[in-house]
Amino acid sequence: MTEPFFSSDEFDEQAHQLYNEGRYDDALALLRDGLTRYPQAVELHVGAGYAQLAREEYAWARQAFEFALVLDPDHEDALAGLGEVLLVIGHIEGSLRAFQRTIELGFDNDHELMLQVGRALFREGFFAEASRFFERAQVHHTRSPELAASLGYTAHRLGMDADAFYWLRRALALESEYTEPRIYLANILYDRGETAAALKHFSRTRPDDHFDDLGIWRMIELLKGAGGLRDEAPELQEWLARLAELGEDVSPEDQLLAEIEGMQPDGTPRDPNQLELFGTLMRDVPEMQRRTGGEAAIHVIETLEGLALRGSWDELLLQLQTVDGAWADNTLVQFMHAFAQRGQAETGVRIPVTSAEAFLRGSADAGIIRILQ
Repeated sequence: MTEPFFSSDEFDEQAHQLYNEGRYDDALALLRDGLTRYPQAVELHVGAGYAQLAREEYAWARQAFEFALVLDPDHEDALAGLGEVLLVIGHIEGSLRAFQRTIELGFDNDHELMLQVGRALFREGFFAEASRFFERAQVHHTRSPELAASLGYTAHRLGMDADAFYWLRRALALESEYTEPRIYLANILYDRGETAAALKHFSRTRPDDHFDDLGIWRMIELLKGAGGLRDEAPELQEWLARLAELGEDVSPEDQLLAEIEGMQPDGTPRDPNQLELFGTLMRDVPEMQRRTGGEAAIHVIETLEGLALRGSWDELLLQLQTVDGAWADNTLVQFMHAFAQRGQAETGVRIPVTSAEAFLRGSADAGIIRILQ
């Protein structure tokens, strides 16, 4: 039986499927076959570049992306791929130039492309630059839990815990079963000493949700501390089994690399409690634009649901009570106390209720709202 004659698009589609299955060698072999028949097919060169990038063949990947850009200088996937290769091999200026070109071409509204670029920058430690690409995409995709979570990770790495709280909780408000930001948030809380809040979030995960043993060790420790449990307690068995399972997946080479990465530049061990993980268009509330007379300053806040509220501190407090349906019919004092208790339970941050401004600023510190102005 003769072999079917594929079009370049069919080669590209089948190679994509193999790539998504992690079969990079097979994908590359298929793409090379396609390129012998369609040497000018841009998508096949781009696909080969990504397959070689996955195989860590950086020189070949760079060549594939650069050839694709000769054929189509404005190809967004080739620009992003070239930027990623250049970033890994240390050509930072060229990398950032390639990434910036995707924005200049108007692809900041491309959800997947901006996530790809931002994550590449994040992996190499360029957190501020990564945040810029996530922010550009979030303007167009305000309901994306992936972008919200990514903004949370970068905010934490930049030392902005209040923003990290907000974006991680925003991701969970958009998708409550999104376990990666919940685990990340739980680890931040643990590092801050907020063990009750950390346990609250860890308890909403399953052992199979964890691909890093740090969170599992902490979950076991917190369960033991909260319930006085011993290792043989039934509540711990699933967690201990997952810990053993993850340990089996570590090769001697990986263990050696982990030990090297666990050293600081001076050769001393890193703090074992240090967190090492993972690696808007605002919708206005109708009829809430009225300003009162006088000289009260106007502020803007954003809720976890992405609602933008404007007004003085007192007006914002009333608006926040209105949009929080659970407490809309209670007194303002009751609302503030309930809101503060809920925030403290989830983040460990005490929210003062002495004034509207103190309450709202405390809520921002707890990541329940963001103060934009």
